Amino acid sequence: MSNHQRLDDGMRWRIVGRLEAGQSQVQICREFNLTPSVLCNLWKQFQDTGSIERKPGQGRPRANTATEDRYLSIIARRNRGATASQLSSDLYAVTGTRASRVTVSKRLHETGLFARSPAFCIPLTSTKSLFSMAQRA
Repeated sequence: MSNHQRLDDGMRWRIVGRLEAGQSQVQICREFNLTPSVLCNLWKQFQDTGSIERKPGQGRPRANTATEDRYLSIIARRNRGATASQLSSDLYAVTGTRASRVTVSKRLHETGLFARSPAFCIPLTSTKSLFSMAQRA
């Protein structure tokens, strides 16, 4: 039904006006292409607070500040071979802020950078030398 678009204040006030005028919630949902829960939450908020504005700062706060994110991108550019874990420990050493390697890689992705992923390499040796060493023992 809904395409998850955020309602602007003008549309919110129009919906509240129609609810106060006595129009049914089902009709309003169809007309504005909304789910009933969105309409119900808007109406409850209006009845409780008398307002329809969203509160600023809703949601989970970010772990890092914008300055710390900028610092991460700078040290990632300086040391292109660094892994996300190394960048995380560098950030902690300088700022005292702990950030997981996943958070570091996400912040770098936002700026178009990518942390090097650690590769586990098996040293390549000829099978002859390993075979001959096993025979000697």
